Amino acid sequence: MEFKVVIPAHYASARLPGKVLLEVRGRPIIEYVYNQACGSGAGQVIIATDDMRIAEAAEAFHAEVCLTSDRHMSGTDRIAEVAQRYAWEDDAIIVNLQGDEPMMPGANVRQVASNLYNRTDVSMSTLCTALKGEDETRDRNVVKVIHDENHVALGFSRDARTFGQPVSHTVYRHLGIYAYRAGFLCRFTQWPRSMLERQESLEQMRALEHGVLIHVELCQALPGIGVDTREDYEALLEIM
Repeated sequence: MEFKVVIPAHYASARLPGKVLLEVRGRPIIEYVYNQACGSGAGQVIIATDDMRIAEAAEAFHAEVCLTSDRHMSGTDRIAEVAQRYAWEDDAIIVNLQGDEPMMPGANVRQVASNLYNRTDVSMSTLCTALKGEDETRDRNVVKVIHDENHVALGFSRDARTFGQPVSHTVYRHLGIYAYRAGFLCRFTQWPRSMLERQESLEQMRALEHGVLIHVELCQALPGIGVDTREDYEALLEIM
């Protein structure tokens, strides 16, 4: 199986600007993400950014960098530009690894790519893990997902109550890592943002509303902390 990893890295994060350049043990967070991706067995790892500060930091640790437009609304749009500029074949498998996930195990990166490779009936694949108690269940920053017995996503939401009561399927915590084929990715980014996507601020809702099948599976290795807030960064410093 061959696959590529693209790490979209945006400087102007709403909750923690410049977070991918925050340092842990003297190295920026984006370098840890890059190293995890390189350890996944990917044939190519690219950092995609619209900011020269991120590009220069990535080049300092010898990463491949693609400078993209600053008009993209999401990391997926940024990755689509990379796929088009590199003229990847339609069936090329691309993993979207977010630039604020320094502790995402390489095994999970490979797992999400392998799941897509082995399921020709689905257009996207992603991962999940168990929810940790009521705090995560109630937290709108924690995205939830349910899937059927064939590991096809039935729904995503920030509010577990969206799935109804009682819930007939186990509710999991969704991990923001995706794999898609280049051809699908370019089509997906041409579709207008859907109503549910706007309501939930979740772009995978656009895929569901277009009848796209998304494969979901429990991750093989537990992910660590993703950095969305200053509190996340401080917690990461304590661990690493």
